[in-house]
Amino acid sequence: MEASALESLYTSLVPLASHADLETYIQRIADGDTSPILTNQPITTLSLSSGTTEGRQKYVPFTRHSSQTTLQIFQLAAAYRSRVYPITPGRRILEFIYSSKQFKTKGGLIAGTATTHYFASEEFKIKQEKTKSFTCSPEEVISSGDYKQSTYCHLLLGLHFHDEVEFITSTFAYSIVQAFRTFEELWRNICSDIREGIVSSRISLPKVRKAVSDIISPNPGLASWIEASCKELEDKDWFGLIPKLWPNAKYVYSIMTGSMQPYLKKLRHYAGDLPLVSADYGSTESWIGANIDPSSPPENVTFAVIPTFSYFEFIPLYRQNQNCSSSIDDFIEDEPVPLSQVKIGQEYEIVLTTFTGLYRYRLGDVVEVAGFHKGTPKLNFICRRKLILTVNIDKNTEKDLQSVVEVGSQLLGKTKAELVDFTSHADLVKQPGHYIIYWEIKGEADDKVLSECCNEMDACFVDQGYIVSRKTHSIGPLELCIVERGTFKKILDHFIGKGAALSQFKTPRCTADEVLLRILNVCTIKRFHSTAYG
Repeated sequence: MEASALESLYTSLVPLASHADLETYIQRIADGDTSPILTNQPITTLSLSSGTTEGRQKYVPFTRHSSQTTLQIFQLAAAYRSRVYPITPGRRILEFIYSSKQFKTKGGLIAGTATTHYFASEEFKIKQEKTKSFTCSPEEVISSGDYKQSTYCHLLLGLHFHDEVEFITSTFAYSIVQAFRTFEELWRNICSDIREGIVSSRISLPKVRKAVSDIISPNPGLASWIEASCKELEDKDWFGLIPKLWPNAKYVYSIMTGSMQPYLKKLRHYAGDLPLVSADYGSTESWIGANIDPSSPPENVTFAVIPTFSYFEFIPLYRQNQNCSSSIDDFIEDEPVPLSQVKIGQEYEIVLTTFTGLYRYRLGDVVEVAGFHKGTPKLNFICRRKLILTVNIDKNTEKDLQSVVEVGSQLLGKTKAELVDFTSHADLVKQPGHYIIYWEIKGEADDKVLSECCNEMDACFVDQGYIVSRKTHSIGPLELCIVERGTFKKILDHFIGKGAALSQFKTPRCTADEVLLRILNVCTIKRFHSTAYG
């Protein structure tokens, strides 16, 4: 059959599916059913999604193919990066990477996060050999299961090898920012460890202590240099921390799109004049595209689809009339098209058929085709399709929320405060329903400025459904809640406690989770209500 006829036959026989459609089959596999339910070969491993997007973790089949494609995309991306930022073979990477605990399902399958499976795979070892770059931390640190102890050891060993480090990386930008916020508090302890050649008592896991102790040795000269550098950096509010302490680093590399964009400002602060390079585009279900233009700033990055990783289809999406009161979102869908028929400038939702048993699986990501590279589309990530904030006819996505928070938080520039993290909730208990945005800030901001921030955010939502509802008072005034320092670490700890890995953690930008709301509300120290609409 011709390819187009085969595609038509496949799409006519197999319906579009969501995870909910496949969940029963995946659960049967988890419970030990070895019949060919989704794949011809038995599935022996299941990945867990982070659970931060939809509030619960989902099982996704994981096979050797998953590790192989990860290795392939890492090699490909490293080749493109080396054209722009050549590195010295055999040197080090400071990688803030973390495994969570693997466990057995009822049917005896190994389950854990996709990053955990990959870090435990042969392909991870091969990647270091193939790309000629070696992580600073041994396997015992990566797989410790305690992200606080792992982070401390990553920083300690990163400084031990400080002049060998070629670049700094983590799966998500959040993890890098989190690590350096920790460093601001603990650098004196790390200096002491380096001076004495003894691992701090805060590292209580025996295997981790031994692995790190076998690497470090007393180095008073290095400790004194770090101490002097840190005192200088403290006076600059840690601006340029990375190039100061890792003078041979060429760039910072991580996923920086989507929900990671709010951390770019702080990451640039730490990176100084070092370039930020956005890592490749993928999901727990499949890798999708590579960043083949590493010199592009993260805000403009595009990803060239790797057509052999999955069979890709794209659902054309068109913006609805703003007055339409659809309860789903503000997109009208057309019939899915194959990868070969996408058009520049058009927005799409990605549909995957994977080698791991997902058939015509709706990923929920909205992308725009920005161009082509040798026939394969280059995608610009727009947002997660799932609507996150709605009270009645209003429709605001994660991207809308990020834009509003970005504008509102700029007013903190009048003070010495900065936004650490944020989330939101559509409160339907009190009538009329209204949006609550939770901020954690570092530093002091007076109530007048915070009240202005609240008004600015309320006025900046551009969705017509929201504006009309606010004017008619069918949506109440936006509420800004300031939470105490460390609140978002408590949220991180909550997800880690449920089995998530720091490598896959993303702060949920909107939540209806009762436990999270309890944490947020208990930790709220100030509340402001908008007067933007009178």
